[in-house]
Amino acid sequence: MRTRYLLLILFCSGCLGLTALHTPSRPKPRSPRPNILFILVDDLGFGDLSCYGAKDVQTPHIDSLIRGGMRFTSFYANSPVCSPSRAALLSGRYPERMGVPGVIRDDTTNSWGYLAPGRLLPDYLAEQGYHTALVGKWHLGLEPENHPNRRGFREFYGFLGDMMDNYVEKKRNGQNFMRHNKEVINPPGHATDVFTNAAISYLNGQVRQRQRANDPPFFLYLSYTAPHDPLQPLAADLDRVTRTRPGIDPTRAKLVALIEHLDANVGRVLAALRANGQDRNTLVVFTSDNGGWGPGKANVGGYRGVKGTMYEGGLRIAAGVRWPAGIRPRTESDRPLLLMDWMPTLLQLAGTPVPAGIQGQSFAGLITGKDTLGDRQRPLYFVRREGHDTYKGLQIHAVRQGDFKLLQPTPFAPYELYNLRNDPYERNNLADTDRGMREQLTRQLMEHIRRGGAVPWQRPAGMGR
Repeated sequence: MRTRYLLLILFCSGCLGLTALHTPSRPKPRSPRPNILFILVDDLGFGDLSCYGAKDVQTPHIDSLIRGGMRFTSFYANSPVCSPSRAALLSGRYPERMGVPGVIRDDTTNSWGYLAPGRLLPDYLAEQGYHTALVGKWHLGLEPENHPNRRGFREFYGFLGDMMDNYVEKKRNGQNFMRHNKEVINPPGHATDVFTNAAISYLNGQVRQRQRANDPPFFLYLSYTAPHDPLQPLAADLDRVTRTRPGIDPTRAKLVALIEHLDANVGRVLAALRANGQDRNTLVVFTSDNGGWGPGKANVGGYRGVKGTMYEGGLRIAAGVRWPAGIRPRTESDRPLLLMDWMPTLLQLAGTPVPAGIQGQSFAGLITGKDTLGDRQRPLYFVRREGHDTYKGLQIHAVRQGDFKLLQPTPFAPYELYNLRNDPYERNNLADTDRGMREQLTRQLMEHIRRGGAVPWQRPAGMGR
């Protein structure tokens, strides 16, 4: 039987009574292609894994993945909040070029994005024979035209909305956004367990189909809601944390328990891969959609700021990749990368042409050891549009180029400038002392904002609800 590589990407997400997710056969590709399992976690702080320095969190399963391959120290979300980062991840474009500069919500008076038409990562992979599935959180629109089944995923089992008000009830503002494709569902259990069960069901179904010669490769996007608030761990996990870490802050204890429960579920997914004989040919990547949540006592690795801010604590994310067939273990890279860079990277690893117009840059050569340099001087842009009194519907921005970073804390504050090489914790504002660099980055940012303005971030009139 011809060996295929399995690509597993971890970012920070069972199907009780769920029939195995449908994975129909497709013609065999002309050449071996990797399967792709992309796991995204939600609001994980840069320092909230033991392999990233946390002393009060035990994450052995995620740690083992990262030790087995390449660990990234300068990986960035495209935005310090959820929807824009997810839009960038799936499109390979800056989020404002996809109409998603801010968080998409079910409350239309406080929703700041509309996912623009156009093909996404699962569309391109499907064209190459991949079966595509999403398990977990979507958060890119409730409109019929932006349902996951309409945006490239043949199978969807998860949550359409932004956040859950309760991990067990799995509702938002009293509404049930849980779906299996278009069907409303209400599976019992903690959301992290539910999504893990669904992912394992999908993988096991794929393994059964791998017995056939015409088995297609698959792309499974596993998007956990954890450890996003509410901080609602299982009672047994919270009891263990408080017993074994005496004196821990009560709020911090809840977050730690939620993260350790997430790690255990990641371990369940990896155990299923091992049981299925897929471990050797698995590329595993781990990352989050943005930085850690401040009120939850997230550990952002000592960096300034938290989720929602343009400081490093809101943008810098943990990320690692393991692939025994192609990546040396215990390697590390400090190359600045963005979530949107995953799309062209995955397409290249899958042997799929990267489409024109993609702003992300592939780093497939970096992780396979064929290219260790890359473009370190390209500008990296960040955006967030928001309501509430702090933002009043306006945007904040940041740009990093080389060692320098220009950012705006609020829409009404002056820009700040930092040299991240000399001042990684952003304590010394150079805006008044290095005016040349400030003006250079300001001009670049203005042009980026101008181009992003060509894409509407609200649903076009006349499309209905």
